[in-house]
Amino acid sequence: MKTPGTILRSIALLALACGSVAGAQNPAPKQMPPLGGPPRPFHLPQTEAFSLPNGLKVTMVPYGSIPKVAVNIAIRAGSLNESASQVWLADITGQLMKEGTTSRTSEQVAQAAASMGGSVEINVGPDVTNISGDVLSEFGPQMVALLADVVEHPLLPVSELPRLKQDAVRRLSIQKSQPGPLAREQFLKALYPDHPYGRIFSAEPMINSFEVEQVRKFYGDNYGAARTHVYVAGKFDATAMKSAITRAFSGWTRGPDPVVDIPKPVAKHVLELVDRPAAAQSTLYIGLPTIDPSNADFLPLQVMNSLLGGSFASRITSNIREQKGYTYSPNSQVSARYRDAYWVEVADVTTAVTGPSIKEILFEIDRLQKTPPSSAELDGIKNYLAGVFVLRNSSRDGLITQLQFVDLHQLGEKYLETYVQKVYAVTPEQVTNLARQYILQDKLTMVVVGDKSQIADQISAYEKAAN
Repeated sequence: MKTPGTILRSIALLALACGSVAGAQNPAPKQMPPLGGPPRPFHLPQTEAFSLPNGLKVTMVPYGSIPKVAVNIAIRAGSLNESASQVWLADITGQLMKEGTTSRTSEQVAQAAASMGGSVEINVGPDVTNISGDVLSEFGPQMVALLADVVEHPLLPVSELPRLKQDAVRRLSIQKSQPGPLAREQFLKALYPDHPYGRIFSAEPMINSFEVEQVRKFYGDNYGAARTHVYVAGKFDATAMKSAITRAFSGWTRGPDPVVDIPKPVAKHVLELVDRPAAAQSTLYIGLPTIDPSNADFLPLQVMNSLLGGSFASRITSNIREQKGYTYSPNSQVSARYRDAYWVEVADVTTAVTGPSIKEILFEIDRLQKTPPSSAELDGIKNYLAGVFVLRNSSRDGLITQLQFVDLHQLGEKYLETYVQKVYAVTPEQVTNLARQYILQDKLTMVVVGDKSQIADQISAYEKAAN
C-alpha cells in the first residue's frame, strides 16, 4: 500500500514531468519549477549472495531502519510451463499450495504468519511464482522456515480443489465479460499464437477437467531447488538468516533446471474487431513485439516509450486525453518476459471517436519518428523515470522485485547502479531513432473491442498496413 508520503512524492514527480512537457507544447506562459540538481546514482546496499549444493540461490540485502524483513522465494515456474490443455493449472497449483502442508493446516499456516506480523502470499506469473512474507525482523528465521514448509511440503488436498475450480470458473466468466481482458486476450493470441504467452484464458471444461493428480504432477515437474532463488531484504541478523535458509532448504530435491522456451512472436499488421453491442466505449490495444531487457537498447526504449505514451505527460496522453477528451487514462508500456517483450498502447475511448483515436495514436508515432523531441520535453521525461526508479527501490518488496528483474534477465550487478545515469544519457536523436527502429507502423497489431455497428466503418481504413 502506498503511504501518503509516497503518493505526494509521485505527484511531485509527475508535476515536474508535466511542467517540462507542457512548457514545450503549450504557448501559454507557465511558471516552471526550478531545475533539479545532477542525477544521483542509486547505490545498492552491500548484498550477500550464496548458493546451496542443490542449486538453490540466495541474495540477502540489508535495507532500511524499520525493524521488518521481507522474504521472497522466487521459483522459475508459471504459465510458461503449462501445455495447451493446462491453461490456469499453474494458478490453481499456487492456490492449492496455500491450503496447508503435510504438517500444518491452512489455518495453522495463516496463524503462524500472523503471529509474526505478516502473511503468506503466493503469486503466479508467466515465468516466476513468488511465495513471500513480510514480518517483524525478530521473526525472520521463523518465516523462512514457514515459507520453506509451504514450498517444499505442500499438502495439495483434494478436498479443496472443487472450490478452487469453481472460483476459477467464476473468475473466467467475469474476465470474459470485460473489454480489457478480451482485448488483451486477442492481442497476445495474435503475437504468440503457438506459445504459452498467448494463452490468457482457460475454458470452463478445461478447468473442470483438472484433477488433483494433475496438480501434484505439475508441482513435481516444476518445483525444486535448481529453479529457486531466495531473496531477503530489510533489517535482519545475517548470520541467523543464512543459517535458517541453509537449514530449511538444504534437504530439498534439486529438481529440474528452468525451462527455456523463448517465443517467436508474430510481427505483422492485423486488425481484430471484437463485437460488444451497445458498448459506450471501445478498448484499443495497438502494439507489436520488440526487444527484450537483455538488449542494450531496452533501457533507452523505456525512455522513448515514456515520452510517447507511457507517462501522464506523454504525447499520446496529451493528445487524446488532455486536448481532445477522447479517453481518460491511455497508457503505453514495454512488457517483458524472459528474452521476450512487446510494446503496446492501451486506451478506452468513447465509441464515437474510436477511429479518430487510432488516427491520433498513429499520428504521434509518426511525429516522433520524424522529428526529435526538444531537450526540455525529454528532460521532463527523464526526471519522471529517475523519480519512478527511486520509488521502486524505496521499499523492501520493491527492491526485491528489482533484484528479481535483474537476475531473471541476467543484466549484471551494475544495472541498478547505472540506471539513472543511462536514462539521463539518452538524447533526443536517439529517441527518434528508437521510434523509427522499433515502432513499425506496418507491423502493428490492432485489437478493438466495441460496438461493431458503430465502429466498423470508423476503423475500416486501418485494415491494411500503414505505408
